Amino acid sequence: GGFLPAAAMQFSSPGCNSSIKRSFIMQGESVIAMPESKKIAAAFHQRAADYDKHIAVQKRVVENLVRDLRSHKELSPGNILDVGSGTGSLLSRLSSIWPEASLCGVDLAHNMCLRLAARLGDTCLVLNGNAEQLPLKSGTYDLVVSTSALQWTADLSLALHELRRVMKPGAALSLAFFCEGTLCELQRCIREAVGTVCNSRSHAERLHKFRSVEEVEAILSGMDFERVVVNCETETDWYDDLQSLLRSIRNIGAGTVSGGTAGGLAWRGIIKETSRLYRDYYGGNGKIPVTYKVLYLMADLAKL
Repeated sequence: GGFLPAAAMQFSSPGCNSSIKRSFIMQGESVIAMPESKKIAAAFHQRAADYDKHIAVQKRVVENLVRDLRSHKELSPGNILDVGSGTGSLLSRLSSIWPEASLCGVDLAHNMCLRLAARLGDTCLVLNGNAEQLPLKSGTYDLVVSTSALQWTADLSLALHELRRVMKPGAALSLAFFCEGTLCELQRCIREAVGTVCNSRSHAERLHKFRSVEEVEAILSGMDFERVVVNCETETDWYDDLQSLLRSIRNIGAGTVSGGTAGGLAWRGIIKETSRLYRDYYGGNGKIPVTYKVLYLMADLAKL
């Protein structure tokens, strides 16, 4: 169809400020046309309609981030940017806390943008774009937020520097994304199953590599944020079996970046062995657990 998967725009969006009163979606030619970026955009684009039915952990992450923002007593943003805004669950919560704030949501997947626009209407500017090259003017936002999105970026350092670029002096940054240790049970079992079934490195290499807390802190150490607070929390969900776990991952579009899109006899054998190992190692009360490690980051820029 007419979908441009990785629309990262070269222009500065006009009027991305408190004067915006209508919702619209901008798309542009891909400037950083990374194949992985296109795959991710297409996957989340296809699953946008079902996304809210399958995001239990993401909903908890949103609530945790909102809790942290509420504790930031001096925060009173005039405009808010959500990067990887999805269907708008975080922006909806923030608009109820700061109803006078102007909202902007940026997402890589076009259908996510459509659902966000439908949800928030003319209260939100919606942009189809990439976190690694935001289609926004520098020094524009009082509060920049993102949940459950930055783990999919090809270059996290570039994305964090882009978030920094669009922040005003004195602005706040509040992020939450999955880090090393996420899906650790699944990744361990798949790696062992690959070794047992076919000993092929290509299957194991499909697994998404989540960044470590140390990697993130190393990036931040070279930036000019003040009062940086980083912490990691653990979330656990339970599933009836491996197939229901994989289905949930696919239904939020993340199968493309979790190693779950391979096919063929070898892959089916790997999945069967993974299921057996998962139950042997981790099963309990007829269910299997899945662990998510969530990195929370709060930071401020100095005021002029």
